[in-house]
Amino acid sequence: MFAGAQISLYPMTDGFVDVILSSLSALDPYRERLRIETDDISTLIVGPPEVLFPALRDLYVAAAASRHHVVLRATLSRGCPGEPDDPICQTGALANPSEPLASRQAGALAALAEAPETGETARAQFSLYVMGAGDHMAEIMGCIDFLKSSGCFDRSKNFCTRLTGDSGPVFATLQEAFCRFGPPAGHVTIDLTVSANSPSIS
Repeated sequence: MFAGAQISLYPMTDGFVDVILSSLSALDPYRERLRIETDDISTLIVGPPEVLFPALRDLYVAAAASRHHVVLRATLSRGCPGEPDDPICQTGALANPSEPLASRQAGALAALAEAPETGETARAQFSLYVMGAGDHMAEIMGCIDFLKSSGCFDRSKNFCTRLTGDSGPVFATLQEAFCRFGPPAGHVTIDLTVSANSPSIS
């Protein structure tokens, strides 16, 4: 399998370089299990979801702690048929293909009980895309039902779902959505925006 994310971090401050560079140190504990490649537009992070999502969480938390308005944008993908299998992406996090949807929802909710609190609020919106054959709408609606019970559900919006809460449970919820819904051998993507310290929050 190939799994990873293209990410960009946008601090809304004249000192954006310092915020980005200092935040990147949050990825250091994960570098042995991730492949990280940066260019002038984004950073590619490749690796298993159970490592990838905590790394994104910690990057976001480090940036949010600057107290500047920062936005993390990410496109996440697993199982893309155009990408070769990568041994670094081996994972046990994906749902059992024979497991009923209700069992996967229950497993996702149980996993959230282990999510750590970080002290930084995450305001996120994301869309889940299940590609290929099969009843993709049943998987998406099953994911939405899980989100509504996750404790992080804020509201549905056009084309996406909004989550709000401590960044620990929010990123754990995103990980469960990514791993438990859609076929394990199929192509699943997430389009994600996470915002911290926005001046629009009264």
